[in-house]
Amino acid sequence: MPDAPHQSQGYWHLVWHQFKKRKMALASLALLGLLVVVGLLAPFLAGEKPIYLVMDGETYLFPNVLTYKDLVSISFDDWKPGPQDSAIRPPIPYAPERSDLLNRLQPPSNTHWLGTDDRGRDVLSRIIWGTRISMTVGIIAMGIAVFIGVIAGCLAGYYGGWVDAVILRVIEVVLCFPTFILILSLIAFLDPSIYNIMFAIGLTRWPDVARLVRGEFLKLRDADFAVAARATGLSDARVMFRHLLPNALAPVLVTATFGVAGAILTESALSFLGFDVPPPTASWGEILKQSKDYVDFAYWLVFFPGLAIFITVTAFNLAGEGLRDAMDPRLRE
Repeated sequence: MPDAPHQSQGYWHLVWHQFKKRKMALASLALLGLLVVVGLLAPFLAGEKPIYLVMDGETYLFPNVLTYKDLVSISFDDWKPGPQDSAIRPPIPYAPERSDLLNRLQPPSNTHWLGTDDRGRDVLSRIIWGTRISMTVGIIAMGIAVFIGVIAGCLAGYYGGWVDAVILRVIEVVLCFPTFILILSLIAFLDPSIYNIMFAIGLTRWPDVARLVRGEFLKLRDADFAVAARATGLSDARVMFRHLLPNALAPVLVTATFGVAGAILTESALSFLGFDVPPPTASWGEILKQSKDYVDFAYWLVFFPGLAIFITVTAFNLAGEGLRDAMDPRLRE
């Protein structure tokens, strides 16, 4: 039997080689990487406080908040640097929670590139910070679902018998409930926070992963390498997670990619209905929620966050399709 690390490395090298041939999938992956970077660098892209500040002989470096503890009362809107002072500001000099009622519902302009909302907050700043919320919710919620689903699928597929029967019954019970209704029911009993939203979404999406892993384990548990691993006296946990699971992860990765897109849509829908993170935290769905009362004239509150959701979900779906095709041996040249 070939050495497992070399075999695994060759397989994923082949998958990546096939994935690169799909230009739309590759462009979608690059776009998703850009969105991740935007979410991570949100404090450097949109905010009131300078990224780098020299004032009165003291140097302050953002985002270390402790260095700003003596500057809380200072407004940087009208601050003019002295001869020895300097500052580097974010490209979008507006904090996502900063209200300006005198400039509420302003259309896109040179001052506010994507306009302002009903409280005068900059829409572009809120979309940038909302990228962090949406990507975090999508990735972590699906991570929770994959973690639960992989463990449940491993146990069901490896042991079979009554263990398989019990886990399948639990999966059927979860699938009996409409996913969105089940998420709303869970959130109703939890405090409003981003962590609870991620937990609720992840807790309702694991059955699909569990069924995939179970099916792969049913095919692999009697394979020659699995029988040989058990014959050497390895524990069940080592056989499952060291030898079987790496060979069963391919369909799980594809499902997880599509699942992240679904989780982002679910979070946006929850925010639109008011079951979002506590204000003034910015999210794409929260901006859309504001547009309900101003949709007749404030088109920017609908178009821009809706476009962000559409592009992100489409990118995840295209990347998932490209990964699925790259893993399919029937489509390889």
